[in-house]
Amino acid sequence: MNKYCLFLGVLLVMLCVSLSCAPGNDRWDPGITPDNRANFWAGIWHGLIIIVTFVISLFTNDIGIYEVNNVGWGYNLGFLIGLSFLFGPILKAGGHKKHMTKRDWDRIGDTIEERVRKGIKSGLDEAGQKETKDKKWEEIAARIEQKIRDALKDWK
Repeated sequence: MNKYCLFLGVLLVMLCVSLSCAPGNDRWDPGITPDNRANFWAGIWHGLIIIVTFVISLFTNDIGIYEVNNVGWGYNLGFLIGLSFLFGPILKAGGHKKHMTKRDWDRIGDTIEERVRKGIKSGLDEAGQKETKDKKWEEIAARIEQKIRDALKDWK
């Protein structure tokens, strides 16, 4: 229970600190402070706290998610950098797939080829075709190997 209260307290303090510099507050109001406009560093901060400000902006008109009284491209660049710090790792972790390399495809092809060879060889041994086994085996193996390699290339 103690850790839970500590966590909620820290979360509440962080929320209050983040809202003290949120877009749309008096600090950036041109009527109150006409020379104070949001700059690059404010853009980074506003990009980082966008989730908090979005939720708060649903309930009040005093807080926004983007400060319109800004210096221009510097604020916009900072805002995008803040967003990328926040959402970059989330997006990277969510949709990360391992890409198959040529080495992986070759290993898969070799494994399939070996299993097919064993199966065909055991089938020929059981049929009692000892004399023609080697000649047929080489012909069949070459055809199967080529078909597997073509199928794997198309599968990529």
